[in-house]
Amino acid sequence: MKSRKGIGLGVALVLVLGAFGYMVYGGIGENLVYFLEPPELLARGEAAYDTPVRLGGMVVPGSVVWDAESINLTFRMKGTGTETIEVHSSKAPPQMFRENMGVIVEGRLTRSGVFEASNVMVKHSNEYSPPAPGEDPHTKYRTLVQDQT
Repeated sequence: MKSRKGIGLGVALVLVLGAFGYMVYGGIGENLVYFLEPPELLARGEAAYDTPVRLGGMVVPGSVVWDAESINLTFRMKGTGTETIEVHSSKAPPQMFRENMGVIVEGRLTRSGVFEASNVMVKHSNEYSPPAPGEDPHTKYRTLVQDQT
């Protein structure tokens, strides 16, 4: 009787370890999304193409082109270095999106050298306070935007 319990426990242990091993070496590795800056992504060479990443950096001033009619956003992004990368998105930009602001984009670098973003997020301060009674919300919004420079 004891040997059957031991065999059952051994089989269960092997199954659990096998499932864990699969997740570590197979399942999780394919689903990781790395956070990089434009120079780090470009330094990967061929490995950078068609791999899902989060790219963080600043919107280059004078590079934003937004066509609201076709919902087409294009801009250049730079990290801590001087290298820039062109970003394209088929979604409306976030309300606080503007030039010279920190952004994070999720997507893939195409072979044409354009980063196709599936999501564009702005980096902003975590210090929020609602407008005071009688204060215009638009004035509050302008101060939030000014604090980002």
